Amino acid sequence: NVSAIGFGAWAIGGSWGPQDEQDSLAALHRAIDLGVNFIDTAAGYGDGKSERLIAQVLKERSERVYVATKTPPLPGNWPPSPYDIAEERYPERYLRENVEERLRNLQTDRIDLLQLHTWTRAWNKNPRPFEVLRKLQAEGKIGLIGVSTPEQDQNSVIDLMRQGYVDAVQVIYNIFEQEPAAELLPVAAETGTGILVRVVFDEGVLAGKYTAQTTFAEGDFRNNYFAGDRLGRAAARVDKIKADVAPYGLTMPQVALQFALAHPAVSTVIPGIRNVYQAEANTAAADAAPLPADLLEKLHGHAWMRG
Repeated sequence: NVSAIGFGAWAIGGSWGPQDEQDSLAALHRAIDLGVNFIDTAAGYGDGKSERLIAQVLKERSERVYVATKTPPLPGNWPPSPYDIAEERYPERYLRENVEERLRNLQTDRIDLLQLHTWTRAWNKNPRPFEVLRKLQAEGKIGLIGVSTPEQDQNSVIDLMRQGYVDAVQVIYNIFEQEPAAELLPVAAETGTGILVRVVFDEGVLAGKYTAQTTFAEGDFRNNYFAGDRLGRAAARVDKIKADVAPYGLTMPQVALQFALAHPAVSTVIPGIRNVYQAEANTAAADAAPLPADLLEKLHGHAWMRG
């Protein structure tokens, strides 16, 4: 039973430009004040920094807050190559050691949801890493088991859902990226798999705040994400969405969040939150009325097959 809006904790760990630690702590506290009871983080978010900040805040709170974190594969191709071997990228000894590190950083004896941070369909016939996670589950180290989709092949996790290997899937689903609605989300509904929606703002552009001239700080991963002319093309498409949204008096963040929440298979949406303002804005957007059916239909026309 998780809040419709969760706390995406990548930015408080780093990689999104300068981030003040006090802003991070205040954002976490404010989100919990406003009813957020689900936080998503990962080993790779500042090499555990995000997890440690979350632990610091939760020690000061009495509310029941669920925390999901992620274990990455051992160094190599990302996402894994079809020629990679599952037991070499996610060997049992490594998984156990990594989970222990997650437990230490989060200052807990049980992780609510442990997700493998990426996957390849090459491993679906014999997904041994999930057998290891089931052992850890039986030992009480982790609660639920999940996987974060490889963005180039999100449907690779559908077999895992159908075969009962995962309790939850973290997926990219937004106004541009609507392919999960074809099969992944319906299968999640059929199998009772929890769905965490990430990248709901397409790394910020669907919040309506970027233009073709927007620049990012050195070391900010968005320099790569929007490399070449991709930012300009994305911003131009957002302008067309704004034209469709204008008659309804809604903001772009409201529309982006409500678009994802409109699908009945979605459990929670985890926008990145790095300050009090974003905590308040994202939770308020989720409290808005559902999108009108005619606007939702118009938004379906803005799917973008970037390939």
